[in-house]
Amino acid sequence: MTTQTDNPPAPSDERRSWLRDHSELGVCVLLLALGVLVLTDALTMDVDITQRGPVGPKTVPVVVGIGLLVVAALLAVDVLRGGRGQAETGEDVDLSEPADWRTVLLLTGVFLGTAILIEPLGFPVAGALLFWGAAFALGSRRVDRDPLIAAVLSLVTYAVFNNLLGVPLPGGPLMGVL
Repeated sequence: MTTQTDNPPAPSDERRSWLRDHSELGVCVLLLALGVLVLTDALTMDVDITQRGPVGPKTVPVVVGIGLLVVAALLAVDVLRGGRGQAETGEDVDLSEPADWRTVLLLTGVFLGTAILIEPLGFPVAGALLFWGAAFALGSRRVDRDPLIAAVLSLVTYAVFNNLLGVPLPGGPLMGVL
């Protein structure tokens, strides 16, 4: 009579299990890469404007980059010590439902369309399409008011950034009018 013995798991199974148990390390790698990118960009930035005081245009990106590196390191230490992320719990989230890929794809299309159209059409027109398209993708079907709200919101955003904050946005064909 032969008895069946338990076979030890294969090394690849153990590695997959370890990676699954420590999947938050992927977020650490992403934060580390983003921190290095921000720091590299900040430290190689050409500063042609005159600086007033000790705080210049490099300060905030350097602080953000260092913060990203610190958070990545602290998260990696926590994960390697056995820390686990808490599962999503929210009163308005039904985890048994699948993701709404239609909405995600519509929003992605709206953002890409805005990125393509902002230069030839200008921010006021592209921004209005962005705001209206986002409202449509998220479920609003009020065709009588949504385009009007989007246009007003886009024009106000353009005026605040372009005129009050001094951040030049492309005006497109409306450049002479605005």
